Amino acid sequence: MENTIDNIFAISKDIRYVAIYKNGTLKTKSKSCENQSGLESDKYEELFVNPTILKAASQRGNLDCGGLDYILIKYGNFFQCVVPIDKGHISVCIEPFSNPVKIALKILELLKNNKLSSSLI
Repeated sequence: MENTIDNIFAISKDIRYVAIYKNGTLKTKSKSCENQSGLESDKYEELFVNPTILKAASQRGNLDCGGLDYILIKYGNFFQCVVPIDKGHISVCIEPFSNPVKIALKILELLKNNKLSSSLI
């Protein structure tokens, strides 16, 4: 997981935080920045909020929309990009002044190009 997290950070200097939640295990890494949310708050977001949002959006996406690639949330101080993976998700916090769609697409490209299957994450 650590290698995947480092590879995601390498995508852009505008990435603040990366988390991988898989098979009940949470691994996170962050860098210091302004308006940073609390570590405890981030933990509960990864354990409860993001899995719930992904479940609802995946059910809708799988119904007749061609699936779900990622979710992009705009909070007041940052963007949060959440990408579903087998038995979990990858969550990336992005600076509010950056282009979050461009970064999300680079994350998807990284996962696809490196063939980072769920067993490698």
